[in-house]
Amino acid sequence: MRLQQKIVFVTDADSPTGSAMIRRFADEGAHFILNSLSDGSAIASELAYCESVQAKAMVVTADLWRGSEVASVLAEAERKIGTVDVLIHNNNKVLPASVEACDEDTFTNVMNYNAKSAFLCTQAVGKQMYAKQSGKIVYISSIHAEKPTGSSFVYSVSRSSLKMLAREAALELGRYNINVNTIEVGPVAGDNETFKSGLSTLYEDYTYKVPRAELGTPDDIANCALFLATDESRFINGADIRLDGGFVLHYMNHKMKKPSS
Repeated sequence: MRLQQKIVFVTDADSPTGSAMIRRFADEGAHFILNSLSDGSAIASELAYCESVQAKAMVVTADLWRGSEVASVLAEAERKIGTVDVLIHNNNKVLPASVEACDEDTFTNVMNYNAKSAFLCTQAVGKQMYAKQSGKIVYISSIHAEKPTGSSFVYSVSRSSLKMLAREAALELGRYNINVNTIEVGPVAGDNETFKSGLSTLYEDYTYKVPRAELGTPDDIANCALFLATDESRFINGADIRLDGGFVLHYMNHKMKKPSS
């Protein structure tokens, strides 16, 4: 087991990606701090699975873009199960927003949820990891750190913020054997609605813009995150792993692997 007795802090545990990571990491011996805005109801089956494999799971409900709440969560967790060995920052909020019409509240909302929370969690767990001289921090991000959505510019801004946060943190925390990396996730089911745009045709026939004509899944993301959370990735630091099946390389529609019908 590659994460035996390691404490893994997963933000937005209620999401499909969060659920997949809980099961995948539990199989490797991890224990959990799970931030669940449903107070655990949305991940009831995952919590039952953790119990079945004797993985401890502490469920919390916190606004992680508030430093006081992050500190409170980690202090409680330290008393109950221990300090964090692995942070998986999984927050992912998308709201429609154009540069011309976006209001200040929408901008702040998305940036707080996706980016400010990553900074505060990194700063807080970094102190715990420094004391142990080891740790892993993984940001679940998006290809839209690089490629505009045409539908939510503030989402793209929040994702590009994670890219540079990871690099700055990797440079500083790497001195203490703490790795900080980003997974830039490409197309998954539902993205054609999530990023529906009047400007961009990126998500039209988007499945077939992946060379193998298959979308990514939460399990694909969980497997990549697991690798970055283990000692197998010891020499990967400050990296952006593009997990998109080759989607952003798409060039000509007439070459797509599309059914003849």
